[in-house]
Amino acid sequence: MGRRLLAIMRKEVIHIRRDPRTLAVMFLIPLIQMFLLGYAATLDVKQLKTAVLDLDRSRASRELVETYKASNYFNPVYFVSSEEELARLIDSGKARAGMIIPAGYSSSLARGEKASVYFIIDGSDPNVANTAFSASQSIAQSFSLKLLPLKSPPIVEAIPRVWYNPQMRSSNFMIPGLIGLIMGLITTILTALAIVREKEQGTIEQLMVTPIRPFELLTGKIAPYVVIAFLELGEVLLVGHFWFKVPIRGGIPLLLALSFVFLFATLGIGLFISSVANTQREAMFLAFFIILPSIFLSGFIFPLEAMPKVLQLLSYIVPLRYYMTIVRGIIVKGVGVGALWEHIIPLALLGMAIFTGATLRIRKRLE
Repeated sequence: MGRRLLAIMRKEVIHIRRDPRTLAVMFLIPLIQMFLLGYAATLDVKQLKTAVLDLDRSRASRELVETYKASNYFNPVYFVSSEEELARLIDSGKARAGMIIPAGYSSSLARGEKASVYFIIDGSDPNVANTAFSASQSIAQSFSLKLLPLKSPPIVEAIPRVWYNPQMRSSNFMIPGLIGLIMGLITTILTALAIVREKEQGTIEQLMVTPIRPFELLTGKIAPYVVIAFLELGEVLLVGHFWFKVPIRGGIPLLLALSFVFLFATLGIGLFISSVANTQREAMFLAFFIILPSIFLSGFIFPLEAMPKVLQLLSYIVPLRYYMTIVRGIIVKGVGVGALWEHIIPLALLGMAIFTGATLRIRKRLE
């Protein structure tokens, strides 16, 4: 029995050695997970991009802005001249918070009266909104201690207001994100397996000798998964809206159109995997090798602002990052193309590049 067992084990080791790509992916996935969980998987909120509307334009107001910047919670990167401009930045997702210092702020301080500063907070991510809400008030209280004795009431008051998701419900954040996650998983994995299954079973050669052209073969293989993806989208929307009471504030036609743009990227990734993998097991490993980093770097759960700069830069080549912002912008914020075009354009360019490159590669393999 021992010799037979050793023979089977030796045979399996030989199979593993003959498949170095799968072996490499098997060891790389735990490493990637470890680094991503170590650096990206954090709910700490830091350096929130903030738009500042300083209507007072005084030394005291500039000192207040610098105090918030030094706190490491807020990062004033936009200085605007109107409330409309501030609202556009928050609608588009460029700024996660807005700080409004009213005219007369410095005069109130000079008279020893209470001076107010107003905060507009993007509530589409409840974790970020909760932190920004608390930080805006605690920083104002600390700033007041610098100006007055310890037992005096705070002279600077922060008044935060949460937009889009005033109750800061987690379901309003998670369920729109699930649309992107499910569509990405379904189309990438199933498209990769569809082509590889034909190669593994030896039926791809039979299809190639028929009058069917490579373009027709690829279209026929991926079209059913596009339909499945949109059915999944509708399912999540219906359950999320009617069961979890997630409001759908934006246009469904726009969501469907931009979801189709996103599918170019996920289908392209699936086709690329199918052109590299020779077995379904190898295709699954490669799919998870690509999908896992995409989930962490998309902002699905963990805020991108809390990640190291290297990972933030790396996230710009992840299609799911842009689609997450788009789907949450439409469903939670109710914004349109005007607020989302800076996410739509890179998503479309990435999708077309990935899909075109993968299609050309697999057509060469088929021809």
